[in-house]
Amino acid sequence: MWSAGFGIDLGTANTVVCHPRRGILLNEPSVMVVPTDGGRGRRPLLIGHRARELTGRTPVGMLTVRPIRDGVVTDLQTARTFIIGILHQVTRRPWERFRPHAVTGVPAGATGLERQALTEAVEESGAGRVDLIPEPIAGAVGSGIDPLEPQAHMVVDVGGGTAEVTAFCFGGILTTRSCRVAGDEMTIALYQYLRQEHQLLVGELTAEDIKMRLRNGHTGDGALMVEGRDLVSGRPKLLTLAPGEVAEALRPTVDGIIETLANALEDLPPQAVGDIMQHGILAFGGGSLLEGFETRLEDAFGFSVRLAERPLTCVGEGAAACLGNPRIVSAYAGVHG
Repeated sequence: MWSAGFGIDLGTANTVVCHPRRGILLNEPSVMVVPTDGGRGRRPLLIGHRARELTGRTPVGMLTVRPIRDGVVTDLQTARTFIIGILHQVTRRPWERFRPHAVTGVPAGATGLERQALTEAVEESGAGRVDLIPEPIAGAVGSGIDPLEPQAHMVVDVGGGTAEVTAFCFGGILTTRSCRVAGDEMTIALYQYLRQEHQLLVGELTAEDIKMRLRNGHTGDGALMVEGRDLVSGRPKLLTLAPGEVAEALRPTVDGIIETLANALEDLPPQAVGDIMQHGILAFGGGSLLEGFETRLEDAFGFSVRLAERPLTCVGEGAAACLGNPRIVSAYAGVHG
């Protein structure tokens, strides 16, 4: 039973739902398939992994929808429908869905209106109480950092829709910088590179999968085989890509993200520099898994960088942990751009 409520990381790329005792209950792509003729009250036909598999191959009469863009709600009804769908997946009994308490991550750079839209979407899906916490803070909590201690910490969160760097201390934000260029833009950059340099047209899932295979050197020294359509002949084409070529295709986007985030150093109080030099920077989010990302962050920031143990789920886990620590929620609830 949801006696303690749950934590939600409603991300652009993935949604994670955690319970403070039962752990991770759901970790699925933030995608759903809906009928095109169902009106505003249309129920999702598929949600999560099964919906993602239909991306780029959705039959007539169906539509693939992503309810979150740039880390925030863009359409209230769509987000509400998606949240109801994921709650049905993680609750087996109807009474478990009765007005639970939800702590939900939100980009630190979200505006007041964007925060309100997220709160309304979660409330309208059945939550009795909704608290928002900045995703960088939730990720830090999920990685074992106490954001209430009188020591400065810095984290970098690179998700699908936003990338943020945040320094915090003793329940307050020292500085935060955000850019809405993140993992999705890396996928687009790779798609455009294949089209322009190799005249190869690939689907969205293919470009995303290539990027994911580059995470932390999962490709090893082997080549990447890419299937698509030759733009010149119109015929199917199989292309061999070296991992280094993929990395170079992504480099301009990654460098742009890092340059934007590195500007946060100008806002950092001098006294906090010593703390961050001692602790280093914590990185999480899907973008942090790209091979060489930590090294490039270190070069730009001048601090050591370590990857979170669970970079894809620590925000949701931290949100769930905050259910038992209202002081953290209270301290950071009003933090937004």
